[in-house]
Amino acid sequence: MQIYRLPALSDNYIYLIVDGDRQEAAVVDPAQADPVLRQLEALDCTLVAIFNTHHHADHVGGNRQLIKRFPNLSVYGGAEDRDRIPGQQVFLNEGDRVSFSDREADVFFVPGHTRAHIAYYFPPVGDGEPGELFCGDTLFAGGCGRLFEGTPAQMVDSLAKLRSLPDKTRVWCAHEYTLKNLKFALTVDPDNRELHTRYRNVETLRKRHEATVPSWLGVEKRTNPFLRWDSEALQTAANSHDRVRTFARIRDLKDRF
Repeated sequence: MQIYRLPALSDNYIYLIVDGDRQEAAVVDPAQADPVLRQLEALDCTLVAIFNTHHHADHVGGNRQLIKRFPNLSVYGGAEDRDRIPGQQVFLNEGDRVSFSDREADVFFVPGHTRAHIAYYFPPVGDGEPGELFCGDTLFAGGCGRLFEGTPAQMVDSLAKLRSLPDKTRVWCAHEYTLKNLKFALTVDPDNRELHTRYRNVETLRKRHEATVPSWLGVEKRTNPFLRWDSEALQTAANSHDRVRTFARIRDLKDRF
């Protein structure tokens, strides 16, 4: 299973998952159809599935055109997103599994950014191999999504699910927000030496116009303030020892950053 990262719009990433043996592909959150169609043509692959994480236009904008081009493909999304995702045929809940090629992904219900958001996690297939997490706008490299339809308590629970996955999990989030996220993280976790090193590395990458995604979940656990609500540094920054209140205060500071 190969994963291709396709830039779209101003800062979105679309992910094309490819089974080269079968010449088939699935796409995660197609903001636009054209980048997907170009990559499919270059690989001589047929699109068989769309895996949507949530209904926002910058994640489903290419659905209709892709369905028109590949009328037999299957369109997946969260059960709570019924009537909000163009062409949706499969309505997923927590604990469901989806198949692509010879792999199966676990479905996580992760509300917060929206009330219906889901994530897809492909466990590793062998010793030493990474897992693959497609988390949409719930978890970002160095950050998390804004709370448009959910509550801080929901988002903490959702992020806790993702945080429980193995450190050796690649985080394929949907936007290139890492540099700004880490700039903010330094304001609430200034004594985190690994965070300072990560910020410098990301700054170098972005100066070269290189992507910072995927990231590793182990790195997120140590440097992403939105996964560190139980750390002393973040609790001090939020002036709270309650995990939801700590998260909510840090999120509010980020919203105004």
